[in-house]
Amino acid sequence: MPVAVDDPPLPTTLQLEVTSACNLRCLMCLVRYRPPVNKLAGAMRPELFHRVVDDLPGLRGLTLQGLGEPLLSPYLMEMIATAVARDITVGFNTNATLLTRRRAAELVASGVGWMHVSLDGARAEAYQRVRDGADFDTVVANLTGLVAAKRAAGSDTPWIRVVFVAMRDTVDELPALVRLLGRIGVDELHVQNLSHSFSDADPAGRYAEIRAFTADQALWTGVDADRAAEAFQRAAAEADRLGVRLRLPRTATPPAAPGDRPGCSWPWEAAYITSTGVVQPCCMVMGDDRVRLGTVAERSFPEIWYGAEYRAFRRRLAGDTPPEVCQGCSLYRRTF
Repeated sequence: MPVAVDDPPLPTTLQLEVTSACNLRCLMCLVRYRPPVNKLAGAMRPELFHRVVDDLPGLRGLTLQGLGEPLLSPYLMEMIATAVARDITVGFNTNATLLTRRRAAELVASGVGWMHVSLDGARAEAYQRVRDGADFDTVVANLTGLVAAKRAAGSDTPWIRVVFVAMRDTVDELPALVRLLGRIGVDELHVQNLSHSFSDADPAGRYAEIRAFTADQALWTGVDADRAAEAFQRAAAEADRLGVRLRLPRTATPPAAPGDRPGCSWPWEAAYITSTGVVQPCCMVMGDDRVRLGTVAERSFPEIWYGAEYRAFRRRLAGDTPPEVCQGCSLYRRTF
C-alpha cells in the first residue's frame, strides 16, 4: 500500500463518465435497473470536463467512460482532441453498436490511444441475450470495420481490445469467441468477472435486482467452477494457437501472503468522476449514491483529493476494516 496514506500526489490517470446515457439495457449493468437517460441530459458538459483536466496539469492517462455509451456523447471527439493535444493517452469502452465505418475512420484519425469493445458471445443468440437491444452481426461488422480502418491508415493506434464479461450463462462462448477475434484480427481479448456483488446494499432496496442477478451469475460463487475452468483452458489453447493475447480472471480470491491483504490502489493513484461531477474512489462501486467524496461543481478536484472525505476513505481502505462498498468489489478481492 502507498506510503503517503493521507496525502498522495495528485493522480496522473483519471476516469470520466462522459455520458450516463446508453442505448442498450445489458443484463449485468446498473443502467438496466434505472430509468433511461436522455443523451443530451446525460452528457458531461464541456466546461466541467475542461475544469477537471485543467486542475490536473500532470495528467497522463484519461479514460472517457462510465455507465453510459461514450459514442452517444456529442462532445466525445472534442474531449479526445483536448487530451491528444496535451499528450494525454486517451481511450474508452464502447458497445460498438454506433461504430460505423465513418466513425471508425474519424476515431483512428483522432489519435485516440485505445478502444475496448464489449462482446460477450460468439453467437447472436448468446450475445443478444446479454446485451439487450444490440444486434450481433452489426457489432461484429463494426468491430471488423474498426480493424480495417486502423490498417488502412497504417496506424498503430487505437489499441483494440475486446472485453468479455464472464458469467455462468456466457462462459461457454469463450473458445469460439477467440476464434472469431483471430479471424477479425483483434489485438487482445480481456476476460473479466462481474465487478461487484452489491452485498453491502439493502437486499430489498434499489440495488435488489442487480444484486440478485450477480448472485446468480457470478463465477466467484463456485457454482459451475469446473465448467468455467474448462472453458478458460480451451480458450487459452485457442489463443495460443491463433496468437491472440488473452487475459483470464481468477474465480476465487487467492490466499493472502504473510502480511498481505486484499485491496486496491485506486484512491491513491486515480479517481472516477460521474457525468454530473460527483467524485468517487473508482468506477467499480457503480451508483453515485454509494460513495460520494465531493463534487467538482462545488470544489476543485485538488480540494476534494486532499479533503477529509478522501483521507478518511484511504485510511479505512488501508486498514483492517475497509469500507463496506469495497468488500463486495471483485477488484478488491482480486477476482476481477
